[in-house]
Formats: sequence, C-alpha cells, structure tokens
Amino acid sequence: METPRHHELSQWIKKKAEALGFSACGIAEASFLEKDTDRLNQWLLHGYQGDMLYMARNREKRLDPRLLVPGARSVISVLFNYYPAENPSPENNYKIAKYAYGKDYHFVLREKLNKLTAAIKERAGDFQARAFTDSAPVMEKSWAEKAGLGWIGKNTCLIHPKLGSFVFIGEIITDLELEYDRHQINDLCGGCTRCTDACPTGAIIAPRLLDAGKCISYYTIEFRGDLPQNEKDKFNDWIFGCDICQDVCPWNRPAKPQNESSFNLEPGLQGMNKEKWEQLTEDQFNVLFRESAVKRTNFIGLKRNISFLK
Repeated sequence: METPRHHELSQWIKKKAEALGFSACGIAEASFLEKDTDRLNQWLLHGYQGDMLYMARNREKRLDPRLLVPGARSVISVLFNYYPAENPSPENNYKIAKYAYGKDYHFVLREKLNKLTAAIKERAGDFQARAFTDSAPVMEKSWAEKAGLGWIGKNTCLIHPKLGSFVFIGEIITDLELEYDRHQINDLCGGCTRCTDACPTGAIIAPRLLDAGKCISYYTIEFRGDLPQNEKDKFNDWIFGCDICQDVCPWNRPAKPQNESSFNLEPGLQGMNKEKWEQLTEDQFNVLFRESAVKRTNFIGLKRNISFLK
C-alpha cells in the first residue's frame, strides 16, 4: 500500500536523480511483464535476433525483475540525454552512431546509478538493489514506458515527448516499496512512417518490430561474419551503428544538446576523414577509442566495416 512516506521518498528520488544529471526519472511496480511475453517469444521464434543468441537466454529474468532481485517491489527508471552539441565533419567521412561520440555510456551511467542508490540508502536505510544499463536481461524500454517516461515508437526506440529518442536508459531494481507512476504516455507516432520509410535495409518490418538481422547497427557492431555484398550500397557510410531511423523522427526535432562532458565528441574524431579511417592502425584505435563504446566491435571488426565500404 502506497503511503505519504512512499510519496515523499519517491519525489525525493526523482529530484536526486535530476541533481545527478539524469534527464528524467519514473518509478514502476516490479511485476511480470505480461504484455511483453508474447511479443518477445514471437520475436525470438522468427529469429529476428540474428546471431545475438544471448537474447534467448534468461528469458524469464527479462520478463520478471523479481528473478534478478529477489523480493523486488520497484523499478526506478532513468533517462539520460545524449543528443550531441557537435558532430564530426560530414565531408568525405564515414559515420558512427551519436551514442559513441564520447565515453562509453555503460561506465558513466553505472557510476551515476550507484551514486543514486547510495544516496537513497542514506535517506531510507539499507535495502536490496541492483543497477543496470544495457548490461543484463532487463526490458529497459518496457520499464521506462511503464514508468511514464515515453512510448516505444515504430522504430522500437523509446521516445520521450520532450527529449526525443536520443536517450540512454538505466534502472535500479529494488525491494523498496515506492509510489508508482500510473500514468503512461500514449503512443504519439500516429500515422507517421518516416522511420520505416527511411530504413535502407527494411529492418523495421512492422510498427515496433525490428528484424535485427537486417539492421545496419547489428551488422556493424554485433555481427562477426562477412557483411552482405548485396546490401553494400545501403550502408550509407555507417561503420559503427546507425542513427537513420532516429534522425528522421519528428520527435527529435526539439532535442537539446546534452550537458555531460563525458559524452562530448572525442577531439580525435573531429579531424577524421575516409582516408584517415582507412589508414587507422590498431595502436591508433586503442588510443582513440580507449574509453569508447566503439570497442564493442573491436579493431578487426571496425576495419572490416571500413574495408566493406571502400
């Protein structure tokens, strides 16, 4: 049962999250994600996860946070804006996804989530909690949607009505009982089909349904084999990730630049062009992407992507 104490603590948590730099915070009751069950099962059944076999593991934990944190009662979801203030030069250049311009978000968000957890414990006493950001079997977008932080758009990205979709998502799953955000934002995509129309490989096969095995982000980051020659002309110079379905989304027009220095454009990226990318050595890669999410694809993978587009 929610009480005035739950309300006061929940409001304090949201204010503390804002003070730590998070762009939005919402709270949902930890429970079984019944409406996501069939969607996830069908997605896996059709093989839309491509070679990401880990998506089929821990299916029960993905759908029930109480299996990740025994006795869990609440899921605190946070968003962090990463829309860049500065982009690499588009002249004679390859492209990487905006989320990889600066420091790896896993480290930045995890540190802030740990600070938020510690602050709550100072306020409320000891409790069980685990913090996550794209690092465990958690349906992050579903929890953010359930906490009233936006809706899942046709491109399968979470869209916040003021922040757009260029946001990182993080969670704290805890056994604390809190006040829950019952009001969810309706799907405001309407009849717009800009993301589905713009996807060069046809990866968005239906609203809120992505065939990851066709996605440029999947090919350039997760996939370890030979890239498909028949799709080469569709890659549009993307060598790490792809932002096309977000760049064309009208909800990203009012997006404001982020104010976290860790996510600022790595200075070394500003001076890059195709020739420099093609001549990149492993030592240069290790320096340029020392703290970057680009390490996910590793040097060999990035050079494969570059060679594919030459």
